[in-house]
Amino acid sequence: MENKVETMSTVRIQKSNDLYKVVDTLNRTLKDQNLMFGLALDEDDNETAVFTIYRT
Repeated sequence: MENKVETMSTVRIQKSNDLYKVVDTLNRTLKDQNLMFGLALDEDDNETAVFTIYRT
């Protein structure tokens, strides 16, 4: 069976050194709700982070 990942929401926010801690906590807490959270740097702006919510 194929696993599908649906992007629910994406937002660009100012980068913060501790932002990964929030994403890690969300992933650990809500994985049983079939939610996954991602964090990446914007390709064009290293001061902007891209936060994405996925349904798995």
